[in-house]
Amino acid sequence: MAGVSAMPAEAQQALTLERVFASPDLAGATPRTLKLSPDGKYVTVLRNRAEDRDRFDLWAMDTATGEWRMLVDSQKIGTGAELSEAEKMQRERARIGGTRGIVAYDWAPDGKSILVPLDGDLYLASLSGEVRRLTKSETGELNPEISPGGHFVSYVRDQNLIVSDLASGKENKVTTDGGGTVYFGEAEFVAQEEMGRRTGYWWSPDDKRIAVQRFDEAPVGIVSRAAIGAEGTKVYDQRYPKAGTANVLVELHVMNPDGSGRVKVDLGTETDIYLARVDWTPDGKTLLVQRQNRAQTVLDMLAVDPATGKSRVLFSEKSGARSWVNLSDAYRALKDGSLIWWSERDGHGHLYRFRDGKWTQLTKGDWEVAELVGVDETRGRVTFLGNKDGVLERHLYAVDLGKPGTVTRLSEPGYWNAATANAAASRIIVTRSKGDQPPQVMLTDAAGKRLAWVNENAVAGDHPYAPYLASHRAKQFGTIKAADGTVLHWEMITPPLEPGKKYPVFFQHYGGPHAQTVSRQWGGALQQYIVDRGYIWFQLDNRGAANRGKAFEDHLFQAMGGVEVQDQLAGAAYLKTLDFVDPGKITTYGWSYGGYMTLKMLEAGPGVFAAGVAGAPVSKWELYDTHYTERYMGDPRQVQAAYDKSNTVADALKIADPLLLIHGMADDNVVLEHSTVMMAKLQGGAVPFETMLYPGQTHRVGGPGVSVHLWKTILDFLDRSTAAK
Repeated sequence: MAGVSAMPAEAQQALTLERVFASPDLAGATPRTLKLSPDGKYVTVLRNRAEDRDRFDLWAMDTATGEWRMLVDSQKIGTGAELSEAEKMQRERARIGGTRGIVAYDWAPDGKSILVPLDGDLYLASLSGEVRRLTKSETGELNPEISPGGHFVSYVRDQNLIVSDLASGKENKVTTDGGGTVYFGEAEFVAQEEMGRRTGYWWSPDDKRIAVQRFDEAPVGIVSRAAIGAEGTKVYDQRYPKAGTANVLVELHVMNPDGSGRVKVDLGTETDIYLARVDWTPDGKTLLVQRQNRAQTVLDMLAVDPATGKSRVLFSEKSGARSWVNLSDAYRALKDGSLIWWSERDGHGHLYRFRDGKWTQLTKGDWEVAELVGVDETRGRVTFLGNKDGVLERHLYAVDLGKPGTVTRLSEPGYWNAATANAAASRIIVTRSKGDQPPQVMLTDAAGKRLAWVNENAVAGDHPYAPYLASHRAKQFGTIKAADGTVLHWEMITPPLEPGKKYPVFFQHYGGPHAQTVSRQWGGALQQYIVDRGYIWFQLDNRGAANRGKAFEDHLFQAMGGVEVQDQLAGAAYLKTLDFVDPGKITTYGWSYGGYMTLKMLEAGPGVFAAGVAGAPVSKWELYDTHYTERYMGDPRQVQAAYDKSNTVADALKIADPLLLIHGMADDNVVLEHSTVMMAKLQGGAVPFETMLYPGQTHRVGGPGVSVHLWKTILDFLDRSTAAK
């Protein structure tokens, strides 16, 4: 076992649920938001505290000496002030709602200081350890960043963009007409939640101009969302664009840092669009704007003159029949005027070069490029992440612009890798893990050779997981075939199998698009705890999952709740053929889309499962947001029949197996209404079920005490259900 050493028998301990969620994290130190300083001398990370796994501080490592030091202690400079509702929601969108302390930071271009948001205000930290407070306001600042030239710090306050001169500290309101339903410099709900766009403004490289989004949410319908807490209820009239209803009205403006010289960008005559991405060319002379139509079947790349706002279409991506265009961040505008671009135009996600109106395909084959890591324009080399060596692993690769199609793997086989780098990828921070190794972080050169460990995280000595190695069980992998012959991958962890004994199964699933769950990466201590309880842990990636090509994903087009349910049921049927599986004790669990799948699976296969757990489930897609839902299902105003077939409510009374329904009572993503609709239908049909609601919890139900309660509730329910079989 790589990174693992044996321990004396007396040092071994039994894994408990309380320890799974306690501090320090059993996976070891889990640094996040890894960055290289502009001069490459430092690696900076947000590192969680040993005594509090959810609180993060800012640390820096000298790449020459390997010496670490804390730059900003979140407990020493933090005020503890409550975050604004807007910032809380931004954190929910970024899936960091349960974290505390420092959650983001931005290096100054000169590499001498770092902008740190904390408790609603902004601080400037130097490498010497000095920290200067920049703001002190009631409402807090959103989307802070230092301008590329290093002259300004910018942020959003009270729905307007503000630019502050770093030298003098003087604030200037760049926009003044934000307020009510009008917002400047922010990303609207669906941009944050579904489009992977977190900001609403973009600096030119020379600090001379800013492109600023303006959106008006007046057309968006109001959902009165009750955030039910332990000692009271707050009602939020939230603008939530349900599928088939109006979106925000979006505009894009270009202006000087003081707000003067504002021009409106020509985004076309159609206003029912999505502003997907905005970038500047390296010379600052052109603004590149990705415009997506409402149906998400066309993505136009616009070249905009920032002086006049006039635009022209450089090229367009168009979906095939019964499909859609996926968004990506795997692109880069180069200094020579060309563009590295990711596209699924040949059926798989690959890299292309667009130059002088012509395309050159850089990568090709029955595999997927996942992310662009860096482009060395001098050497003509593109570094990226992909799965050329198999869908269960993700590796670092490189391709030369002069040798399209010749791809070199830079990372070691057997791992799932993530990476971030400087622009040229001459220095790369690689995070990797595998089934028996929690995430490791290292600094490498352009060839992937390790220069230094950022966090070796070897499971030995005083590593938090070392006392629990005795019960660690390896993942096993295999495949089955779907009804149409498509190969589906599964993974399984079993307890030590005794001859003749049959075991219950904890069958976890997600099932939705744009996600992959089966892979050769660290699965976490919770899986091991479930196996320690005597369960076989199992999951399968159905048709519709990510990283298998466009045709594999397109099975879900206007058909959610169809083939993915059948594929998961095929997984259950396969389990029942195994002589060590108790066929009457297969239980199933899923959250969010996985919760939706639990309901659909129980409806489609009564008696297949001993019990099912549905966490924060979507019950009717008409209740979910436009960008996600219509991408896959279409507009319900045009294809209502597809929505009728996909919802869980119509067939709710077919549920005959034990069901546990769980929901956070302040969920603003899959709102509580999804579960109350299902509850009412089941109660009206006299169908028994169990439920657990969590006051004050959002789409992420968890935190001190709560995580343990949640999983005790789930496992106690499943234990009772299987015991009755």
